[in-house]
Amino acid sequence: MAGKRPIIVQLPSPTGGRRVRVNGEILGLAHYVKDLVEFLRRAGPDIEPEAVADSPLIDRVCLNPLGRSR
Repeated sequence: MAGKRPIIVQLPSPTGGRRVRVNGEILGLAHYVKDLVEFLRRAGPDIEPEAVADSPLIDRVCLNPLGRSR
């Protein structure tokens, strides 16, 4: 499927986290970039935190509030 991105980071939920899906499977709710990177590490795609915003594999990424550090 050309052009389809396998990783989807959905818009914020009412709690502020974003649901992360890889190839249709829900991996969890990310509140920070480090959460997203950990979900992706477990699923296989090796994406560095600084590359999240520009990755061609990820659809609908917005770094606020994920960009906050703890």
